[in-house]
Amino acid sequence: MKRAELIDKYSKLLHIKNYSTKTEKSYLHHLDLFLNFLSSNKIKDIDQNVLLNYFNYLKQTKNFSYSSMKQALASIRFLFLDVLKKEVDFDFFIKMKKPNSLPNILTTEEVKNIIYSLTNLKHRAIISTIYSCGLRISEAVNLKIQDIDSKAMTIKIVNAKGKNDRIVMLSEKLLELLREYFKEYKPKTYLFEGQFGEKYSTRSIQQIFNNAVTKVKIKKRVTVHSLRHSFASHLLDNGTDIRFIQELLGHKHLSTTQIYTHINPVSVKKIKSPFDSF
Repeated sequence: MKRAELIDKYSKLLHIKNYSTKTEKSYLHHLDLFLNFLSSNKIKDIDQNVLLNYFNYLKQTKNFSYSSMKQALASIRFLFLDVLKKEVDFDFFIKMKKPNSLPNILTTEEVKNIIYSLTNLKHRAIISTIYSCGLRISEAVNLKIQDIDSKAMTIKIVNAKGKNDRIVMLSEKLLELLREYFKEYKPKTYLFEGQFGEKYSTRSIQQIFNNAVTKVKIKKRVTVHSLRHSFASHLLDNGTDIRFIQELLGHKHLSTTQIYTHINPVSVKKIKSPFDSF
């Protein structure tokens, strides 16, 4: 099978199996890397040693992170098991040890300072929505006006990660802010639109956030995604059941949400050290 034919079949199968656009793009990128690595080797000649050398190359030479290695493995697994239906003596379901790194969390005061440092109404509405609902940045830019239900006080997150929908709460304060924003900017389709009515760019949101962090002099290494982490951590600190937090975040597995039991500094401060009883 020629390269162009293989890529075309691979792409069509991804689409038929209803993979998300983001996953399709990632898988095709990793397929391209793999085919470039093979050079003169043909797909039909691939064995365990070739695959071991490839993944070692990604880890040692390309310095792939844990998540990138997982994506690469999933992409090649799809190639052999779904597209080629070829048996290779290789564990495509190998368990990679996840590094035990914890994300930085913003305090409620820091989040408040970031939000209130934003003088532009649209910018403040975007950052407030991401934090208030615990959204991924991609979910924020894909929000449509019709997803806001002011009667039920909920927001519907459509076609999120894993192509799943979920419902999150709509804060009364956020609703008030969004109404103010709506009156001024009058978006047509997407809740947050660019200059020509297209969805707002993720890069612009990242820049808005970074500028605000610098302005309020926060020294932690944080990103827009830190707002989502902080949302979950603050809910946990307020006594919200972790299973509710799992639903709000759209996590498939509770173990993913349980990371927040390890990174909540406010809760840690509430625990009295036995040394204090001496």
